[in-house]
Amino acid sequence: MSGNTFGAVLRLTTFGESHGAALGGVLDGCPSGLELDEAVIQAELDRRKPGGGIASTARKEADRVRLLSGVFEGRTTGTPIGFAIENSDQHSKDYDALKDVFRPGHADFGYQAKFGLRDHRGGGRSSGRETASRVAGGAIAQEILRAEGVSVLAYTVELGGIEARVLDPEGAQARPFFSPDPEAPARFEERIREVKAQGDTLGGVVEVQVLGLPPGIGEPVFDKLDARLAYALMGVGAVKGVEIGAGTAAARLTGSRNNDPMTPEGFASNNAGGILGGLSSGQPVVARAFVKPIPSIALEQHTVTAQGQATTIRVGGRHDICAIPRIVPVLKAMTALACADLLLLDRRLGRER
Repeated sequence: MSGNTFGAVLRLTTFGESHGAALGGVLDGCPSGLELDEAVIQAELDRRKPGGGIASTARKEADRVRLLSGVFEGRTTGTPIGFAIENSDQHSKDYDALKDVFRPGHADFGYQAKFGLRDHRGGGRSSGRETASRVAGGAIAQEILRAEGVSVLAYTVELGGIEARVLDPEGAQARPFFSPDPEAPARFEERIREVKAQGDTLGGVVEVQVLGLPPGIGEPVFDKLDARLAYALMGVGAVKGVEIGAGTAAARLTGSRNNDPMTPEGFASNNAGGILGGLSSGQPVVARAFVKPIPSIALEQHTVTAQGQATTIRVGGRHDICAIPRIVPVLKAMTALACADLLLLDRRLGRER
């Protein structure tokens, strides 16, 4: 196992580093005949790309995707879909002083311990920039789901301790910070300005919904839908926790309050988050991902060198103040990949609905 491939039937393998020549991937297992062009993928990448908004890094990348294989005359051929996204605005010298220093909160120490060397330029493979490939693959997965009448929404429900009401999830896709609350972006921005002036960073919470997923998707024991979804979301570097439905609040409820009553018209509530026994119930699948603060801060921090000597650092370079909003399309992509993979597995096993 290399840890660079996600999925069983729909398999995404990614490559590339933050300051390398390019990022990219291969998506294998996509059905043939699906309408697909670069514009669909580009639209999702544009939602993730750096350089836009008060919370984002000053790094400017066009993130233009180029399809290399697997598509002919606007339709997928059923063969592996290859794609590439070139890097063009690397300032590698910004990281020269960090070559032999472990940055607190980063993957530097773990990569050095595992591989014996690491690409110190922007974190190399551990950089959040790696997620561009996931967004490209996830955009294709969303097209697979769309052909089955399934859609995925992702939006910010909390940023820096400021909560947003879930009033308009669909409208959130065109609103700053992907906010489902029209009044929240102004409060988010005020909080970001405050913390940015202090040289610090913020975290937040992103909620994802899957609409239209038919009941019975998922496998009963080890490949439960909620387990695969949590795995997909936790595989994004900044995510430190995942909830499904009522999540941790369910531990403080009684069974009578937590159960979702069933009526001839359908379920009366959705504490289960659209998943029962690891299988989709036909209700909206609801998950929340808890995102840690960006570890690259301007404040002085204590650390050690690669030789084990104590030192202090101030992390230079260009960094986001908060992973939100750029992480939102990443979590949307991973959700789409997980659901499309399990749905295609059902189709492969002949479980038509």
